[in-house]
Amino acid sequence: MSSIADTIRAEMVTATKAGDRGRRDTMRLLMAALENGRIEAGHELSDDESLKVLQKEAKQRRDSIDEYTKGGRDDLVAAEQAELAIIQTFLPQQLDDAEVRRLVEETVAELGATGLDDLGKVMGPLMQKLDGRADGRAANVIVRELLSG
Repeated sequence: MSSIADTIRAEMVTATKAGDRGRRDTMRLLMAALENGRIEAGHELSDDESLKVLQKEAKQRRDSIDEYTKGGRDDLVAAEQAELAIIQTFLPQQLDDAEVRRLVEETVAELGATGLDDLGKVMGPLMQKLDGRADGRAANVIVRELLSG
């Protein structure tokens, strides 16, 4: 497996030895997700492919946090936030809002986008620039704000 998978496996062993059940269980979930990704791809995952699997897992946690918050399930929100925090340790450093806004403005200017009709035209190239370093929903909000203003 890739070095990310090896790191996660080592973290799982460390967490198990330390008796950290939460971290151990999260590592097990990540190992299962990576194994499913490997099976789906039909080959060993590269680090980039592994990162995409981890980004998908992080997105699932963010979505769950939103839904559990709406449902008033603070216990489940806390559990998902704990898992998300662990997953994020394996992801690239996330960009702050100012940097995301700068990239949005740069992409809008490059493409000559002028209105909300150009949203799809902007989002594709923008997401390539962000390369998993920012939440797509947050970027979408900024793009909509700039294009509608």
